[in-house]
Amino acid sequence: MYRLLIVDDEAIITDGMAEILAKLDIPGLDICKAYSGGEALDWLNSTRIDVVLSDVRMPGIDGLELMGIIRNNWPRCRIIFLTGYNDFDAVYQAIQTWGVRYLLKTEGYDKVIAAVQDAIRELDEGLRTDRHLAQAREQRNTLETLAHGEYFRHLLAGSGTLNEEVRAEDFRKLNIPLNPSEPVLLVFGSLIRAAEKPSYADRQEAAMAVKLLGDSFLRDMTRCVGIIDRFGDLLWLIQPIAERHEREDEAYAGSVRFLEGTLELIQEACLESLNVEAAFIIGGAPLPWKSLPRAYDRLRQLQHVRVGDGASMVMTVDVGQQDTAEPIRERVRTEKIELLSGHLEGGRMDAFMDLLEEMSEPVRNGRMVHAAQVMELYYSVALVFLSYINQRPTDDHITASALLRFDAHASWHEAFEFLTRTADTLFALRRQGENSRAAGAIEGILSYIEQHLAEDLSLVRLAKQSHFNPSYLSRLFKQETGQNLSEYIDQARVKKAKELLLKELKIHEVGARVGYEAAHSFTRFFKKMTGMTPQEYREAARSAEL
Repeated sequence: MYRLLIVDDEAIITDGMAEILAKLDIPGLDICKAYSGGEALDWLNSTRIDVVLSDVRMPGIDGLELMGIIRNNWPRCRIIFLTGYNDFDAVYQAIQTWGVRYLLKTEGYDKVIAAVQDAIRELDEGLRTDRHLAQAREQRNTLETLAHGEYFRHLLAGSGTLNEEVRAEDFRKLNIPLNPSEPVLLVFGSLIRAAEKPSYADRQEAAMAVKLLGDSFLRDMTRCVGIIDRFGDLLWLIQPIAERHEREDEAYAGSVRFLEGTLELIQEACLESLNVEAAFIIGGAPLPWKSLPRAYDRLRQLQHVRVGDGASMVMTVDVGQQDTAEPIRERVRTEKIELLSGHLEGGRMDAFMDLLEEMSEPVRNGRMVHAAQVMELYYSVALVFLSYINQRPTDDHITASALLRFDAHASWHEAFEFLTRTADTLFALRRQGENSRAAGAIEGILSYIEQHLAEDLSLVRLAKQSHFNPSYLSRLFKQETGQNLSEYIDQARVKKAKELLLKELKIHEVGARVGYEAAHSFTRFFKKMTGMTPQEYREAARSAEL
């Protein structure tokens, strides 16, 4: 999904351009409007913008000032300047900057449409990551990449040093491009349906490709290190580039905005080039190094308690208070049990069942004959279930007493069949929870729309209200309701407008109450939706009452 921002201090030009471009029905294009440089700045500070179509000469912040801000915040954004002035200085400055086009308003709508389509084609080509992947393959087998992963996995397990001087020396020796005395932001990522039943090698290869692809995008604006954790999920440790900001709080806030927008691009690139869907959670507050183990555990939990199936989700949360949270229950520390736990937490049912069958096969075929060994295996798996249940309510579908009664089963074979049935129940409850949370989120959006029809109901604003990224909200809404979000908003506005037209209100007052400040824009919208103007509808309705 791309976002186009139209900026002009003349409302009739902004609205007209938005209406013309909307009629093109460009797939995945979300059109936003700003009637001044200040409003454009609000958009740029709140969400990723991919294409800006802007006037040059505007009061306050003009187009050229916006260009500098865009280049600093969203370096991949394309800019199209549209002006009525044949201004040599503006033309010269624009054409010297990468990703910038310049058009005169007298050149007509066809030229503008072509420029927008060209910009979108460039963005599409940028997501085809053959070049990024070719560069990434050169790094894949380097000792540096492996050393970074081992070091940070050790640190996240709580085994790393808290001594800043020792950490600084470690960073220097390992060539880690982070400042050991400055806080970090965390981004946790997991791959969704990378393959039907991927092998260990397939999972590692997909995760490594996504990591290296993410590195190439994130290094545009940050210092970062990406690793693959012991469960095959991804984690980036990120710091802003200090030279770009005067204050530390502004630097980290700007980095979070950059991450929210750029991770969507990474998701699209993963799907386009790797056929992999990824979900990300951003820790929205900078963390001291000593807090990383708890914050990492918290992000893992949040990633696996998600709304819907999580595909293409980008979510921002605050994990800065993790030092006061309850500690995560310690898992049984054997390689296969930990992998089993990772599959359960990640919702990977097929992989979990395959591994559980593999682990219980010696009991089923009689190779494991000692009761103590069988009990150890049973209780190890049961404790994985118990740890999972203690973190998530199951409405007493499964109780600890039932899990921890190995002697209650008639045979060893029956005991492990019980574990398999328990796993089936847990995965079914997980799916129910995801679906229930999705329905609740959509109910909240529907209620918000009904109560705010007079306000801006753009996809970006609704996404902020629901705490999701725009593309995920759009997909989730369609998935839950069977209807596009924009279509629902239009229908809600028409329904409300019809009710208001039966009252003693002027046409422009009705338009304002359903989100249209300009009467002519409301009239066009109403006629498009109903086939008649607001006045014609009012007269027809009154005639029907007589």
